[in-house]
This record gives sequence, C-alpha cells and structure tokens, in this order.
Amino acid sequence: MKKMEDFKTRLKIAKSKIKKDEPADDNKRGSFMGNAFKLGTELVASVGVGTIIGFILDSWFDTKPWLIIIFFFLGAAAGMLNVVRAANRMQKENN
Repeated sequence: MKKMEDFKTRLKIAKSKIKKDEPADDNKRGSFMGNAFKLGTELVASVGVGTIIGFILDSWFDTKPWLIIIFFFLGAAAGMLNVVRAANRMQKENN
C-alpha cells in the first residue's frame, strides 16, 4: 500500500508541474509567431522600399528598368541582412 501512496503523491506532483508549465508554452508560442511575423515583414518591406526607390530614380533619370532591378536586389540583400541580425539578436535573448 505504501508504494501505491508514493506513486499517487508523485503523480500529483508531476501533474501540478505540467499545469504550471502550460501557460508559459502558450506565451512562448505567441512570441515565436510574433517574431516570425516581424522577420517576414522586415524582409518584404525592405524589398518594397528598394523597388520603389528604384522606380522613382528610373523616372527621374529615364533609365527604365535598370535602377528598379538594381534597387530590388539591394533591398532584398538589405532585408536578408536585417533578418539575420534580428534572428541572431533573438537567439541571444533566448539563451
């Protein structure tokens, strides 16, 4: 009988620990989704801004489509650099 009571006690302790951990998992999940959305938005915004700058400069200098293409790739490179920096920052915060 003593073994059964010990087992029940350990089971209650384990269940209480699991219940305490569940809300923290929900907060982490939301945080991860927020960070993923942030990274995606940064990448898309930088490509869009680069393309718009290229379009405006092409209109001024009448060099269509060369500056649009160049600034598209510059914006994509800047966006990837921002994403890598932000991901490294997030990784340091989690450790």
